[in-house]
Amino acid sequence: MSKKIKLGILGGGGDSLIGVLHRVAAYINDNYEIVGGVFNASHKDSLKFAKDIDIPTNRIYKDLDTLVQSELKLPREERMQVCSVLTPNFLHFPMAKKLLENGFHVICEKPMTTNYEEASILQKTLAKAQKVFAVTHTYTGYPMVRQMREMIKAGELGKIQKVDAQYYQGWINGVIHDQKKRSSVWRLDPKKAGISSCMGDIGVHAFNMIEFTTGLQVKSLLCDFNYLYDDNEMDVDGTVLIRLDKHVKGVIRSSQVATGEENGLKIAIYGEKGALKWEQENPNFLYKLSDTEPLQVYKPGHAYNSKLSLDGTKLPPGHPEGIFDAMANIYLGVSRAIRGESYNDGEFPTMLDGVRGLNFIESTVASHKQGNIWVNLD
Repeated sequence: MSKKIKLGILGGGGDSLIGVLHRVAAYINDNYEIVGGVFNASHKDSLKFAKDIDIPTNRIYKDLDTLVQSELKLPREERMQVCSVLTPNFLHFPMAKKLLENGFHVICEKPMTTNYEEASILQKTLAKAQKVFAVTHTYTGYPMVRQMREMIKAGELGKIQKVDAQYYQGWINGVIHDQKKRSSVWRLDPKKAGISSCMGDIGVHAFNMIEFTTGLQVKSLLCDFNYLYDDNEMDVDGTVLIRLDKHVKGVIRSSQVATGEENGLKIAIYGEKGALKWEQENPNFLYKLSDTEPLQVYKPGHAYNSKLSLDGTKLPPGHPEGIFDAMANIYLGVSRAIRGESYNDGEFPTMLDGVRGLNFIESTVASHKQGNIWVNLD
């Protein structure tokens, strides 16, 4: 019997960036075998895509219902163990819920659902199912982000007093200024994307990075959105003031109309003894700042890094690793959880991170729509 975990994939067909990212990540550490799934809404397209990427077509199903029914008829050792949900946002909740209710582990793209109520329902479903559930906040898989987390946990910065996270992109400029285009893109359709575009798509990553690295939780926030056009229902830019404690405050800045920006995710954590800075576009460099010492630069693969960081480093120092490797580290952590092996709680984001993300997204929308007021998170 194969020792590899049998993986099914929902969505991600055709030229989907997310699809490529997840498939490559699943293969990198040799822990998974993609055995089937539903790649496209059209069964014909799914079959063609499976042939194109050399996956047997006998377990390419027309829809999720057929997948579940057919897989459960197979002997336990042959059926899919885990499914990755890579579909548009509005399908995440019903698909993840059905999978959990039928005994499958789940790896889900973010946002986990389109609203906080669904996230809470899914959390209860998971508690009953007792399965592994991961939300792919990919950037937590970078070795230097993990190093940042471990250094803060060890108290190297002292008491945290300021946090600053930014996620700037400019891609939606090509859509938002054309009335016909902005009314036809699913990310600007609240029925498909949920109640937020910018904050729901990328701002939530910045939020997650703050909570992941500091171990603190955002307790309240005040948000101001920009929609650019009166007929556009979805935010494309936003600034969020956050409070994590009485004396720990910060800001999250997120934009999809930051002209010229590509994937500008940056995070800075300031403590009483020092600070740490990291940028996604230069992921192999973690900067430590101090009032009393010269600037220090941490890089992957060196013995001075934490066990969690080194565990996510596959190549010797000086060999750049990127987004595929970061996602692969999340898949590696999930494989350990599925097999019942021991793992660090920083190896993959969980259902709780997904619930926190939806609480954040809904709170930003509520804050803005109620006149830019402070809103408490649960």
